[in-house]
Amino acid sequence: MRRFGKSYAHPFVVLVVLPAEGERTLIGVSAGRSVGSAVDRNRAKRLIRESVRSFLPTLQPGWNILLIARKPILAAQFTDLQVSLEMLLTRAKIIVNRHA
Repeated sequence: MRRFGKSYAHPFVVLVVLPAEGERTLIGVSAGRSVGSAVDRNRAKRLIRESVRSFLPTLQPGWNILLIARKPILAAQFTDLQVSLEMLLTRAKIIVNRHA
């Protein structure tokens, strides 16, 4: 996925997308050791999962999506994370801009 997908970076998270076969969209969340301890990595993944939940109805079908946490996510506010995810998903053309 990382090798063949298209990536979009933000200080909080990296988005990697790859077209999938069929109409099903799969979402993976990852946090490497660079994020911090196991507690920090789990917190980062929980934040990403919860913030992406609001975008599920607007996602286009047929994509494999990988969200990789970065260290600054631990200091981020939830609303800032949602704004950054919306920006990345819109830039990747996986959702339609909800504010337009």
